[in-house]
Amino acid sequence: MISVALGDALGAPVEKLSYDEIKKSYERVESLRTEWYKAGLGEDVTLGKRRGHGIVTDDTLMTNALVNVYLRLRRHLDAYDMSKDFVKEIAFKKTYIPELDKETFLIDRLFYPEKYIYIRHVLANCEPREGGLGNMVNCGAAMYMAPVGIVNAGDARSAYNEAILFASGHQCSYGLEAAGVFAACVAKALEPGATIEEIVKTAILHAKDGTKEAIKDLTRAAIELRTKKAEMDEVIHVLHSAISTYSPMKNDVHRHIQKVGVASNHYTPNRLFSIEELPLALAFIVFNDGDYYQSLYDGINSGRDTDSIGVMIGAILGAMYGDKVIKAEDILILENHNRMDFSKIATDFTNLAEEMMIKDILLHEKRRTIL
Repeated sequence: MISVALGDALGAPVEKLSYDEIKKSYERVESLRTEWYKAGLGEDVTLGKRRGHGIVTDDTLMTNALVNVYLRLRRHLDAYDMSKDFVKEIAFKKTYIPELDKETFLIDRLFYPEKYIYIRHVLANCEPREGGLGNMVNCGAAMYMAPVGIVNAGDARSAYNEAILFASGHQCSYGLEAAGVFAACVAKALEPGATIEEIVKTAILHAKDGTKEAIKDLTRAAIELRTKKAEMDEVIHVLHSAISTYSPMKNDVHRHIQKVGVASNHYTPNRLFSIEELPLALAFIVFNDGDYYQSLYDGINSGRDTDSIGVMIGAILGAMYGDKVIKAEDILILENHNRMDFSKIATDFTNLAEEMMIKDILLHEKRRTIL
């Protein structure tokens, strides 16, 4: 949980900048004490929005919201829990939003495809398992699926299935697929002695269509880059070239009036496409052979959706290593600036995950006895 927040907060100040823009303005971001690139530009003033210096975004808040749903229901989830309990968590319960520096509803901070959860389940009263249909396809569901991997620790297949069942109420197509694969990676990473190679194999085993091919291409490229000890300029060029086959936006991630009405396949369902964030996260982990901070730093300096790339790297490596690899100073900054007691959240959720896994084991043994 701390690792998710760390990746999020490291990437937040430079989100949507390209690799070259980050390099020009910051040289390289390797600290939570980073100024937001919009600071002083007068943008987002009406929202009072702020970032940098350890402040987390919706990635962490949505992850925590899902943890709260698990803690309340104390069982495995599906799309009906998205339509009822998760909607309550994001739209009807106030929480502290660090970017806005106030207590309010999480939905006030969410991006449009995450607001879609409320539109579909509350206003449209849809069939919960069809809630994600019609949404713009993005990483919005994948970014907060780490808790699904945790309650299914050591059982990647069950993590994948539960994430697909639950996130179908939010996303579709390759956005939904990434949610399942990400949860599977976290579940695998929690196995004692799990290796980076095994995590990648798990991702490829469960992934479908463009998501599978993107992960294969990018992790294969990362191995070659690591072997030749490539410099970061080359690493980014190779990985961004590889992901462009599956994600057509490239650096064109900003929304502006000139785009309105222009035909595009950005964010549209497609079996051949993949989100960028998960394949890139796995590639940077592979390139750095699982080194915790180097993987995070390379991921968030690569540009584009930097906070979500950081979250996915953080969740997978955090599951592997635990909090012992995280600097005490970083934990203190995260807790103070976001008013979140990560130790309590993690302890409560760990106890629940253990409780759920014991029930799963007993149920499995009961089935074996019947057979």
